[in-house]
Amino acid sequence: MDTPSSNHLLRRIRVWICVFIVGLVLSGITAFPLVHETALLCRIFQVAPSSLAGEPALHVWLRTVHQALADSYARYPFLAYGTDWLAFAHLVIAVAFIGPFRDPVRNKWILVFGVISCIGVLPLALIAGPIRGIPFYWRLIDCSFGIFGALPLLLCLRYVNRIEQMNASAR
Repeated sequence: MDTPSSNHLLRRIRVWICVFIVGLVLSGITAFPLVHETALLCRIFQVAPSSLAGEPALHVWLRTVHQALADSYARYPFLAYGTDWLAFAHLVIAVAFIGPFRDPVRNKWILVFGVISCIGVLPLALIAGPIRGIPFYWRLIDCSFGIFGALPLLLCLRYVNRIEQMNASAR
């Protein structure tokens, strides 16, 4: 079997890091317009403006979240500042991954940091979720972000390890 060259592995790493950066940027940007996004979700899922007997739990949850955001942002707009900082943090973390994009071997530690952070999503969602009254199915969605975020980074780490082995054997 042909083993990929160092340049081929670098291209693969850069593609996966780009995927990861795009995911961080999108999740950051979408934390800004939460009221509009939840209203859109309510329209897409045809959620009634008030409770209906026997409606799906997802409809109840989407309506509750939208109404809570709309009411609290209207009465206390400064609360949105917290999600603005959440969005900003996603964007700043995305910038950190430019380092491993440029030199993945030298900046391997950032990939490790990313994997640790992704793994940390799981206990946060599973511990804080029930404390905050988040439905179990929604906590699983949150967990999926950690899992799907870790996968490209783990792949990148695997490729970085191969490059390190190649470099070591070339010496």
